[in-house]
Amino acid sequence: MRLPALARNGRLPALARNGRRACGMPSSQMRRLAAGRPTLPAPRIARSLSSASAARHSASEAPAPPLQASEAPAPPLQDTFGRLHDYLRISVTERCNLRCQYCMPEEGIDLTRSSQLLTTPEILRIARIFVQQGVTKIRLTGGEPSIRKDIVELVAGLNELRPLGLQRIAMTTNGIALRRKLQPLREAGMDGLNISLDTRDPRKFELFTRRSGCTRVLQTIADASALGFEFVKVNVVVMRGQNEDELSSFVEMTHEDPLDVRFIEYMPFDGNKWGRQKLVSYKEMLDGLLRLYGDRLERLPLEPNHTAKGFKIRGYRGQFGFITSMTRSFCSECNRVRVMADGNLKVCLFGNAEVSLRDMLRSGASDAQVVATIAQAIKRKKRAHAGMDTLSQMPNRPMIKIGG
Repeated sequence: MRLPALARNGRLPALARNGRRACGMPSSQMRRLAAGRPTLPAPRIARSLSSASAARHSASEAPAPPLQASEAPAPPLQDTFGRLHDYLRISVTERCNLRCQYCMPEEGIDLTRSSQLLTTPEILRIARIFVQQGVTKIRLTGGEPSIRKDIVELVAGLNELRPLGLQRIAMTTNGIALRRKLQPLREAGMDGLNISLDTRDPRKFELFTRRSGCTRVLQTIADASALGFEFVKVNVVVMRGQNEDELSSFVEMTHEDPLDVRFIEYMPFDGNKWGRQKLVSYKEMLDGLLRLYGDRLERLPLEPNHTAKGFKIRGYRGQFGFITSMTRSFCSECNRVRVMADGNLKVCLFGNAEVSLRDMLRSGASDAQVVATIAQAIKRKKRAHAGMDTLSQMPNRPMIKIGG
C-alpha cells in the first residue's frame, strides 16, 4: 500500500493529527477538511466501518498476556536438551614447547598463519560477549598458553569482566615456561591452574613429551600450590604400557599438598595413534587403587556439571579423580564450549562442526549478530558424542589445534 507523502517523510498527515481516520473518506471530504471547510456528514456505513476499525485497533493495543515459562525463549547459551553452557575454553595459541604423544602428531602440524589467529582485542571481545550471555568460567588453553608474550595482560583484560558476571579464570598448561609467570598471573586475576604431567619419571617424561623438563614441571606445581591459587590440578593422561604403574605415585602427591590429581582416559584425536589396547579404563584404574588403599579410599560427591569422578584418601589434604570420556561419558552434564586459536567455535570436543567467529568480527558483525550465530551453533549440539571406536575413525583436529 502506498503511504501519503507526509507519512513517508516520517510525519502523520493532518487528518490523522486531527484524530480522524482518512481511511474510508471520499476524496471530496478530504479536500474540504484540508482547506478548513466543513465536511459533509459521513455515510452511515462509513461510520459503522470506522467503529469496527476502531474496535479492532483497540484490541490490537491490548497488552499481550505474559509468556508462560514453557513459552519463554531459551537463553542463547542453552541447547535443545536444556544444557546451559556457562563455561568457555579459549585456545590462545597453537604453539607449544613440548610434543606430547596424545596431543601432537609425531610429524608435527602446519601452524595457522599469525594473521589468521585471534588478536588479543578479538579474544577479549568474544569473551565479553559470552560473559554477557551467562558464561561464568573461562579457561585459557593452547598449545601452551604461557608462551604467549601478552598472557599476563590478557588475563588482566579478562579480569575486568568480573562485574559482568565472570567468576573464575583458569588455565591449562604444561608448566615448562610457567614458573616465572606464576606471581604476575596470580596478581592479574588467575584463579586456578591445571598443570599437565603424565609421569614423575624424567626418562619416561622425555618419551611422553619428546622433550626434557620433568623436574621443572614438578617445581612449578610445588610453587603454584604455595602461591595460594584457588586450585592447582595435575592432569595425567594414562596410557597402557607407559604410566599406568604410576597411579599411586600421583595419589601420594595429594598427601601433604592440597592438589587435585585427575587421571584422564586416553582419547582419540587426529594423528595421536589411539587404539583400544592403549586405553586404561576408569574401572581398571579405580580397582587398582582400591586394592592398594582399601577402605581408606573415599568417594566424593559429584559436582554440578562434573567432568571428574572424585575420590580422596582419608587423612590426605588433596584429592584425585577420573575423567572418563571414553568409558563413562558425561555428555548429559556438559556445559562447555570452545573457541580455538583461529577463532572457530566448537561446541563439542569430539564434534567436527565449527563456525568462524573471527570472520564475523572482521566483517563488522554486531554483538547481537555474533550472539545469534553462537546460539544457532549451540542449538545444533548433539545429545552425546559417538562411542570411542567410532570417534577413532572420525575426522577431527589434533588436540593441540583444539585446545586442551
